[in-house]
Amino acid sequence: MTNPRKPFRINVGFIIHEEIGRNHDFPFTFDTITLGGDFELRNIDGNINIGRTPQGLVVQADFSAETTLQCVRCLMDFNHPLNWSFTELYAFDDRSKTDSELILPEDAQIDLAELLREYALLEVPISPICKPNCEGLCSECGQNLNEKDCGHQPLKPDSPFAKLKDLL
Repeated sequence: MTNPRKPFRINVGFIIHEEIGRNHDFPFTFDTITLGGDFELRNIDGNINIGRTPQGLVVQADFSAETTLQCVRCLMDFNHPLNWSFTELYAFDDRSKTDSELILPEDAQIDLAELLREYALLEVPISPICKPNCEGLCSECGQNLNEKDCGHQPLKPDSPFAKLKDLL
């Protein structure tokens, strides 16, 4: 049973003393969870596999969820699916550290919430668009062109090279 305040905190003390090559699965399913205080995920489904190696514990995770994003064209909120996975090593000592510099805590309790948040944020698009054919907002009146056409014409380009386009 996981702690509701820290649902991704796992006691791995029993894995440390097992033989090399042993691994354990930890499935996770949540309706809604907030990571880092500001990143809300819904319909989270995932699995974490932790295996014993000579250097430390290898954590392999595969997750899927959805989050609410704002379209950069029409400014409407929409649900966006996320799928992410990662592999990290929690080293037993400084000699086995990887680039992520994760060290197994002395109490053998690892909290994967921050790693999950970081890898999930990498899956969020920089410029989210609600649908490929999103019309956006009218530049003159601000009407959402996905809902109705306001009748305004798009602005003519103000470039000195705009006349060259007519030659094509």
